[in-house]
Amino acid sequence: MYIQPSSDHWNGRVDSHTDPLSFRLHQQVKLDTPSSLSTASKGQKIFGLIGFSCDEGVRRNQGRLGAAKAPNLLKQALAKLPWHLSTSTTVVDVGTIQCEEDQLEKAQSELGQAATVLYRKGITPIILGGGHETFYGHYLGARNYLGPDETLGIINIDAHFDMRPYDETTSSGTMFKQILDADSKSSYLCVGIQQQGNTKALFETAKKYHVQHISEEEVTSELALSLGRIDDFINQHDKIILTLCTDVISAAYAPGVSAPSPFGLHPKTVRDLIRHIVAKEKVLSFDVSEVNPVVDENNKTVTLAAQLINESLIHFHE
Repeated sequence: MYIQPSSDHWNGRVDSHTDPLSFRLHQQVKLDTPSSLSTASKGQKIFGLIGFSCDEGVRRNQGRLGAAKAPNLLKQALAKLPWHLSTSTTVVDVGTIQCEEDQLEKAQSELGQAATVLYRKGITPIILGGGHETFYGHYLGARNYLGPDETLGIINIDAHFDMRPYDETTSSGTMFKQILDADSKSSYLCVGIQQQGNTKALFETAKKYHVQHISEEEVTSELALSLGRIDDFINQHDKIILTLCTDVISAAYAPGVSAPSPFGLHPKTVRDLIRHIVAKEKVLSFDVSEVNPVVDENNKTVTLAAQLINESLIHFHE
């Protein structure tokens, strides 16, 4: 299921071959595998970009397929962006986990194992999904790294709770219920939740599981108060992992998703949320999910997602 990184994804305009101030990401990114990477030294910041090429969870959730194509296209869009990171920062493409046929659980496990290797080496995983089932693998890696006792806060910027029943099968709509059912040391905050995207039953499930949520309306009208609530949540936990489902963004800016949101958040608001959250020292990692190039319009969603990923790199623990 593991595919090694390829230089084919990292090319673009070259303004200078010698002036670092003119470099773009494709001129700076390294290629390596999780197992062969060296441990980060003190004061060094290393990001490991790992793709998760998977549609199986979306298929099971009866969504629009195509997100499996996103990781490579996100890397290609990132490649063209200007390099604004410090000289002590390294970005490494560490390859992609590809879900084969219907083997979702195996692929999620492999993603978790790869993320754990990165954590243990002091490397920050930045995971490029894939459907939102990507997050369950992300979670497995973080929990395995932390062990059973540390409290883990999950922040999901999303229009949906993704807490459906999984009696018959898991999917891209069940991950957070799976986690909360099995892990009493984890808790969940969903930011950008939309009434139109969730049944009353899902709101009741969220209440039963003591899920905190901030609605799209609250984020839009009272961003400062929303950031304060996010800070309170972060302060209650030992570590935090962050996930972005791009269907939280208005369909005018992000049409290439499984479930478009006409009343979604403005991209600048999502950028503010990401900047604020990743700056916190407790944040371990970040993933972007549900980018679907197959139904995108002029690469709007891929381009936007790549820029949000780059924002996370620039502002991580700043």
